[in-house]
Amino acid sequence: MRTPPLRFAGAVLAGAVLTGCTGTGPPESTAPSATPTPAYALTPRPVRPGERPVNAPPVTDGDTRFQVIGLQTGLRGFFGTHAEWQAKGQYVVVRIVVENPGRANSRFDAKRQKLITADGTAHGIDRFAQAIKRQPDTLPLGAEVRIELDLWFDIPEEAKAAAVQLFGDPPLGVGGSTDGVKVPLT
Repeated sequence: MRTPPLRFAGAVLAGAVLTGCTGTGPPESTAPSATPTPAYALTPRPVRPGERPVNAPPVTDGDTRFQVIGLQTGLRGFFGTHAEWQAKGQYVVVRIVVENPGRANSRFDAKRQKLITADGTAHGIDRFAQAIKRQPDTLPLGAEVRIELDLWFDIPEEAKAAAVQLFGDPPLGVGGSTDGVKVPLT
């Protein structure tokens, strides 16, 4: 049988524990407020001559984040640093931002990227145009690295660019390839 002082002590202890769990805290006016995440203040750049801006949201495929930012269509030819080259049909140039948001290295492979025309046909990059315009074939992307580059496609003259299908690097430890993600160009 318990003595009254022990029962009283137990009741006081239980009351203290329960009061501490009620969730009451400082008044709202003194509670800390959320601090917004700071952002880089990047200076806007003018769109390049002949290019149209594309306002597509970023997309992710595997361990790679992409954003399409510019488009040129109907180019008959171009000048490189050491050559002039004509399209078999028309050149379409898609300007993209490629980013590795992860903590491990990943790899960008331009040869995997596809331009989808209105008839549903997928076109690979024109490797010769990529080389003349000094755009990379493959590129290691370090952790949290972000780059911009052009993808050059030579498509039939009458074809209309509808979308670009972008392929990233599979997550670390995952074999095979990714399915890609389509970004509309209209």
